[in-house]
Amino acid sequence: MSEKIQTVLGPVDPASLGITLTHEHLSLDSLALGLPIDPKYKYLEEAPVALDTLWYIRQYPYSNRSNLSLDKENGAVFEEMDFYKKNGGGTIVENTTLGIKRDINFYKNVAKETGVNVIAGTGFYVESSRPETVKMSCEEMEEVMKTEIIHGVEGEGVKCGIIGEIGCSWPLGKSEKVAIQAAAGVQSELGCPVNIHPGRDPKAPFEIIRVYQEAGGDVNKLVMAHLDRTIFDEAELAEFAALGSYCEYDLFGIETSLYTHNLKVNMPSDAQRIQKIQFLIEQGYTDKIVIAHDIHTKHRLMKYGGHGFSHILINVVPQMLSRGISQSTIDKILKENPQKWLTMKC
Repeated sequence: MSEKIQTVLGPVDPASLGITLTHEHLSLDSLALGLPIDPKYKYLEEAPVALDTLWYIRQYPYSNRSNLSLDKENGAVFEEMDFYKKNGGGTIVENTTLGIKRDINFYKNVAKETGVNVIAGTGFYVESSRPETVKMSCEEMEEVMKTEIIHGVEGEGVKCGIIGEIGCSWPLGKSEKVAIQAAAGVQSELGCPVNIHPGRDPKAPFEIIRVYQEAGGDVNKLVMAHLDRTIFDEAELAEFAALGSYCEYDLFGIETSLYTHNLKVNMPSDAQRIQKIQFLIEQGYTDKIVIAHDIHTKHRLMKYGGHGFSHILINVVPQMLSRGISQSTIDKILKENPQKWLTMKC
């Protein structure tokens, strides 16, 4: 066995990844994430995503059912992956797990047709999205994840290259805790990378790290997702970074401050995300930063006037450079750190 990275087309040398976005979705159905709609806008719940509905959907993206069906946009995603490749992109880590309608065969076709490396995830999303699996034991969850990494997804013959994203709520659900423990057990055995979606509370990432480490997981192979909407206080952020996981800022492109999943907080802008990344760099955590967009709704695709999968390359990287972040540091964030995280024995 040698140290490789497992893509949907087979193992590849880590050096071949190039620029890597560590948290994206190419196809999923996120209807389970839908939120109630204001009665006076009920007529927009089933409306198509279009120019004359974007005024509402951009503010309330989870209250329009069409917007939550990214699995209906395969053609647009193919075009975006071509564009991503042309703009220097090399790899996409696809974090769709059981509960939000993973499409392994589509990910494989994207990789074949566009030349973009795609790394698929195994595991379990939040409890509310997967009622049929909430009673599974830790051993049963471990078996699912191990099988999909070692032998491949049933009926598809495609091996997963990461565990994640493991979905967690706040407070942490019983089955979600079991999923973290199962992920830690498989990680300990196989040495594979893990990505976890924390609940929407600053305490959530800390609790997850504790559960994960107590179950034997290697924190150096763990990415904690969505920190841009979870930990806002810099002292808390430094305290969390010191625990050793990768810190993922993965909501680049979202510039709407209204965060409908947690109205108590304001969603940061890209400029504020860059400021937090600069803070982590200054604190000595350059080696533990990764970034992405977490595209999972239609309105963020270029087809619908959204920023698209190339936004970081086209818009964010120049902004980072203009704010004093060096090209070598950006290369570490977009290339070296993902390679180190994703490498395992294949």
